[in-house]
Amino acid sequence: MHILHMNKGEGETSYAKSSLLQMNIISVGIPMVEAAIVNILCEVLQADESMGLADLGCSSGPNSLTVVSHIIQMVHATCNQMSRSFPEIRVSLNDLFGNDFNNVFELLPEFYKKLKGDYGIGGCYVCGLPGSFYGRLFPARSLHFVHSSSSLHWLSQVPVGLGTYLNKEKIYISKSSSAGVMEAYQQQFKQDFSAFLRSRAKEVIIKGRMVLSFMGRMSPNPFDDEVCFPWENLARALMSLASDGLLEKEMIDSFNTPYYAPTPKEVENEVAIERSFVVDGVEAFDIDWDGGDSSTIITESSGDRVAKTMRAVVEPMFGSHFHLGPELMDELFRRFTTFVNDCFSKRRYKFTILVVSLIKKY
Repeated sequence: MHILHMNKGEGETSYAKSSLLQMNIISVGIPMVEAAIVNILCEVLQADESMGLADLGCSSGPNSLTVVSHIIQMVHATCNQMSRSFPEIRVSLNDLFGNDFNNVFELLPEFYKKLKGDYGIGGCYVCGLPGSFYGRLFPARSLHFVHSSSSLHWLSQVPVGLGTYLNKEKIYISKSSSAGVMEAYQQQFKQDFSAFLRSRAKEVIIKGRMVLSFMGRMSPNPFDDEVCFPWENLARALMSLASDGLLEKEMIDSFNTPYYAPTPKEVENEVAIERSFVVDGVEAFDIDWDGGDSSTIITESSGDRVAKTMRAVVEPMFGSHFHLGPELMDELFRRFTTFVNDCFSKRRYKFTILVVSLIKKY
């Protein structure tokens, strides 16, 4: 939790400049978010009660306040339809300790100005809350709605039991991984997602809502090509550096990515086991790996776009483990770009996004 964060600032390799893919993921979840907010206003929120919202894994850059803006628009429209006063809104933006919260806070003056100008709203209070969402973050029964996007596929740690050399020459699950590697990842996901649900169960009020969107898969096989595609090519790029004597192979053998893309069934099973929430809906969406589609005018190759997205996400983690300086990091992602372009010359790759809506039972 002290190492995992997106690239800071607003430079060319920053998350702020390379998070269009994550914005697309936020967008596919908006209809479920809107339905949840309407339900809360119609059935849960009492008159003169403030509304508690949390965005878990907010990161930084232009995406960080996107969902909050949508929610406020929805609250404003619904309150007008119901002829009720706009409630005061408590917004907590959460991410790990290394997140670039300063970048988020610098966006707040313009955010408040827009709320006041467009809706005449002044009763919205935003704060940053660093910490892991795999543990408690908020007082008991203080939240009406929890949102999280592009975050829950990150595990709390590298799966226990992988060992130093159990997954040689790979950095994630692959077709060459042993059954023990797959089981370790699956077990870590179950442990983490259960901890997430237990923590939110204490913090969300009865009939409160959560909408969670994250990387998933429809195939029962954890080593499905479209799940493992970026990690396989990052491993190839790292191994090519090792082959050229620029990186020690042992460093690759001892690294595993704390990431897991579950199936809808795996998610639903953990919700059923924990028992505090009921699944109100699960939807799966396919999104191009490079963030583009046939209607998008693009000037960069697919490899360039995938590399920028991945670098913004993994560079701090790779820098900490592999001790790569700026020049070697540039070379790593040049090679990664070449491998990805080669893959995209043969087929277009998509990945699955799961959007899950949950209601707090008791």
